[in-house]
Amino acid sequence: MFAGDPMLAHYVADTVSWAAVGARTVASQPHRHLASWLPMPVGMKNSVSGRLDTAVDAIRAAGLPHAFAGVAPDGCLTTLRRAGNPDAHLVLRGGSTPNYDAPSVARALDALASAALPARVVVDASRGNSGKDHNRQPVVVADLADQVADGNEALVVVMIESYLAGGNQSPTASPLRPDVSITDACPGRDRTTPLPTTLAQAARRRWTR
Repeated sequence: MFAGDPMLAHYVADTVSWAAVGARTVASQPHRHLASWLPMPVGMKNSVSGRLDTAVDAIRAAGLPHAFAGVAPDGCLTTLRRAGNPDAHLVLRGGSTPNYDAPSVARALDALASAALPARVVVDASRGNSGKDHNRQPVVVADLADQVADGNEALVVVMIESYLAGGNQSPTASPLRPDVSITDACPGRDRTTPLPTTLAQAARRRWTR
């Protein structure tokens, strides 16, 4: 959300409960300014290559006060000011290699600790972590569930990219199926529904350790 055009955010921010800055824009200063202003938690995805430092820098920048040009509710140019967003956080989305496994998560937590940032990580089960193969998302979730069950409390959210029916279709297909993605291939509802249960069971095992 908001990764494409920051100028749109001011019109819809009060309808959104979570936002993310994508891997291709996480180094953008306007997006970091916007994240500091937004009134909800903002995830900073690691870069396309998999590097964490750009996202960590973005989290630190978003937590600081900024004044920057923006759009007022009446559509006029104005100066926006905010004390910073204390809820900016890291999203691991993989890169040239996945980074959802326990050693990668540990390295991410070390990077956050070195920057004096809270130990909280969101993991995207899609993108580079699944190798853009939607059939691997359940494999990623199962690995994350094992980490949660083993006591990792820094894994706070798992993102799953799903749709009603599995796979995807060309946006020029005729006829278009309304239940199939026209962008990234996704697992269907039948394969997605068990995944939150897997994570919930892992959390219960962690609590009873």
